[in-house]
Amino acid sequence: MLCHWQFHLICSSPSSFTHNKPTTFNFPHGLGSVHLPSRSNLSVASAILTRETQDPSGGSTGDQSQVVKEGNSSKSYVWVNPNSPRASKLKQQSYDARYSFLVGLAGSLNSCGSTEGEVAGILNGVGDRIVEQDAVVLLNNMSNAENAVLVLKFFQQRMKIRKEVILYNVTMKVFRKCKDLDRAEKLFGDMLERGLRPDNVTFSTIISCARHCSLPGKAVEWFEKMSDFGCNPDDVTYSTMIDVYGRTGNIDMALSLYDRARTEKWRLDAITFSTLIKIYGQARNFDGCLNVYEEMKALGVKPNLVIFNTLLDAMGRAKRPWQAKILHKELINSGFSPNWVTYAALLRAYGKARYGEDALAIYREMKEKGMELNVVLFNTLLAMCADLGFEEAAVELFEEMKKSRKCEPDSWTFSSMITVYSCHGKVQQVEATLNEMIEAGFELNIFVLTSLIQCYGKAQRANDVVKTFNRLTELGISPDERFCGCLLNAMTHIPKEDLEKLICCIEKANPKLGSVIRHLMEEGNGESKFKEEALELLRSVGPDVKKAYCNCLMDLCVNINLLERACELLDLGLKLEIYTDLQSRSETQWSLHVKSLSLGAALTSLHVWINDLKKALEAGEELPPLLGINTGHGKHRYSDRGLATVFESHLKELSAPFHEAPDKVGWFLTTKVAATSWLESRTSLE
Repeated sequence: MLCHWQFHLICSSPSSFTHNKPTTFNFPHGLGSVHLPSRSNLSVASAILTRETQDPSGGSTGDQSQVVKEGNSSKSYVWVNPNSPRASKLKQQSYDARYSFLVGLAGSLNSCGSTEGEVAGILNGVGDRIVEQDAVVLLNNMSNAENAVLVLKFFQQRMKIRKEVILYNVTMKVFRKCKDLDRAEKLFGDMLERGLRPDNVTFSTIISCARHCSLPGKAVEWFEKMSDFGCNPDDVTYSTMIDVYGRTGNIDMALSLYDRARTEKWRLDAITFSTLIKIYGQARNFDGCLNVYEEMKALGVKPNLVIFNTLLDAMGRAKRPWQAKILHKELINSGFSPNWVTYAALLRAYGKARYGEDALAIYREMKEKGMELNVVLFNTLLAMCADLGFEEAAVELFEEMKKSRKCEPDSWTFSSMITVYSCHGKVQQVEATLNEMIEAGFELNIFVLTSLIQCYGKAQRANDVVKTFNRLTELGISPDERFCGCLLNAMTHIPKEDLEKLICCIEKANPKLGSVIRHLMEEGNGESKFKEEALELLRSVGPDVKKAYCNCLMDLCVNINLLERACELLDLGLKLEIYTDLQSRSETQWSLHVKSLSLGAALTSLHVWINDLKKALEAGEELPPLLGINTGHGKHRYSDRGLATVFESHLKELSAPFHEAPDKVGWFLTTKVAATSWLESRTSLE
């Protein structure tokens, strides 16, 4: 019979036959699997067509042919010269030709009308000698769910089917292609009505159909029905369920199955790995996300764009922009083109971590590709610009946002722009943006009022600071710790004669902070009372403002020449571990690190460090060969001057022998000999 033909590929020329052992490819003819092997089109020039023969003698069967017996098998295989006219004739009679014909017929069934007459008209072309394998091939190559039902019905009426469940499984596969779970469930009901017993393939197909339809709850429902029909899930179904349980929120079950998958070495697909990465990301186990990614690569599963995007999103929430950079590079090297989701994840990762240049580079790349940002991404970038003092970039983004057809500025947008201008003390721009915000229908909130306090403070406009504070009271808004910190920061810019106005505001907003400032300003107050109240204040405020409060209080002390008070505050900051690692010592170098401090706190730390060096000498300690001060490089945020510039000037005033290192930006270095001589001269002068 035609369906019993087999193919044996040995070589491309007849002469090779005598030098090579024949390699046999036995194509299955039964219906034991839903997924049929794909058939390649074998050219006559490179193929040897064979068939089973009952000739026991193994004699010649035709021109230039030879019988090859393999082992003790009773089957003989006929080799036919590909150049022989008989080869072409045999190929036409093979099932490979039949298979190609059926695939073409399936295409016609996909595009024809959904009536029994039209479907039957096409299927009549199959001929009278229909076998079950023909039906499987036809259905397996269809993608029209409605017509697939009619094809199944046609074969059920025209032929006696031995393994009918397989035809149902292949039909269900068509529904999976079309993401039609309703038809799949209805077909399952038809199976039961006909007395058919569903098998593992039936459940695996309907479960994956529910998964493709983004109905994980349905997938769980069908998975739990398997035991009722005596079906035991295989590793493929279990692997699918890792993804399904993850999507339904049953994290424990998903991770339990994943642990089992690693032990039993199940085959997992990229979608499942994507879900696992999301699970770990939602649990804030960001190392787990990366571990899953590495395990996936070790198993030979190639990451797709969804995997990369999921990882980038996780690294953004983990505030690991360096990891996002690495993944972005791997994405490009893997041959993928970033899509909008990729860029959005990168913008969030860089924006939240304040990787300003990287975030703006991604924004410009999106702009070049014609991709528009939404309000959230615009606001993420504007908030970053506000924190970094990127005024020009913020103005560009703001104007671009107003031109965009897809999004309009909201209250957060205006708040960020007001913050950008406020940090540079640009009163005119702040007030213009504020008016624009009010005209757009947005009300003032505490964030905007905090920025206004900052702006008027930098501009040394004490009366406007007071007016803004009163506005907060009129609106019924309670001042928070950040607002009070901004009032405190404004005091560091306001002339001494106007400080009383701001102290009154602070006393109303935060009596405890106001009391500390009163004790600081009153010279006759005892030291213990000030330190006691300052300690109580710093212990009571939130961790995100402790350092800001301590910095501002020291700035205020330095501004009004109360260095001893500043040293007391620094001592409290060290005891409460608000400041750590300010000083470091090794055998070769002692260093002071002030790059993360405000100007007043940095100068106070320098004063304390110099005193510590003097005490070390007086105690007979040997200084190391090198001493250094690390101020960091670049400008201070929202300032035209960096710590390095201020320290260079201050060290000259002290006649200190520290000089800026040419090969280490932001470092001032000196030798043991020069430092010892200078410290001894200061001691004698004092």
